[in-house]
Amino acid sequence: MNHPEPSAPLLSVRNVSKRYGDRVALQGASFDLWPGEVLAVVGESGSGKSTLLNAIAARSAPDEGTVQFRQRSGELQDIYAMTEAQQRLLARTDWGFVHQNAADGLRMDVSAGANVGERLMGLGERHYGRLRATATEWLQRVEIDAARIDDAPRTFSGGMRQRLQIARNLVTQPRLVFMDEPTSGLDVSVQARLLDLLRQLTRQMQLAAIVVTHDLAVARLLAHRMVVMQRGRVGEAGLTDEVLALCQKPVKIPMSQRCESLNAAIAAAVLLWESYR
Repeated sequence: MNHPEPSAPLLSVRNVSKRYGDRVALQGASFDLWPGEVLAVVGESGSGKSTLLNAIAARSAPDEGTVQFRQRSGELQDIYAMTEAQQRLLARTDWGFVHQNAADGLRMDVSAGANVGERLMGLGERHYGRLRATATEWLQRVEIDAARIDDAPRTFSGGMRQRLQIARNLVTQPRLVFMDEPTSGLDVSVQARLLDLLRQLTRQMQLAAIVVTHDLAVARLLAHRMVVMQRGRVGEAGLTDEVLALCQKPVKIPMSQRCESLNAAIAAAVLLWESYR
């Protein structure tokens, strides 16, 4: 089996465009994503962030362009040349998708343990003891009390639901996770705790991620590189600190592991949370 070189991109996006009637939602987007890299896609509402995410995550086919994903064999394969069955298999194995609204990514009326174990069952795991043990392990990894394993997500807080959704996605050890505004709508302290968790997991699992956000603080805390969307086009792209320096003069707040934030409230909350931990 031929394995990809470390320098080979995991995802290659070329000239992706999308129209809705006469409106151009996305025009000529191109970039590469490398194994273990976190890429932030930022921009104002209507800039094309979500359209781009849906196009590269095989949720809405682009009108033009290609999206290629590197298989475990080392081969780059066009995701829109795959059959629907191949796309579904990819979505529950090597890919994950974290929704802005956790309820969209969870089964709200079944237990937390069943939510985590469902993706494993989709891969053929049927042993109840192993499913429950793995679900318990992942609840603990995302800082949910294992005693809540039999509780339904509708009884959880917003932050707990989002952490459960992350566990549900990561249990199959994906290589790439798409995140759509993962901290949106959460209290500042809850955002800080979630960002800290995401930083830990992406490092520990060498996980590649594409994070769509309107919050520059989230981009600075999580992402190695950043893409700025403007009117459906990629306006700026590069290393996160370099792109932020082009966008505006940052307000720098020292934090652990040399992270800094443009959002003083989130930065302070993360600092307090890490001190508490």
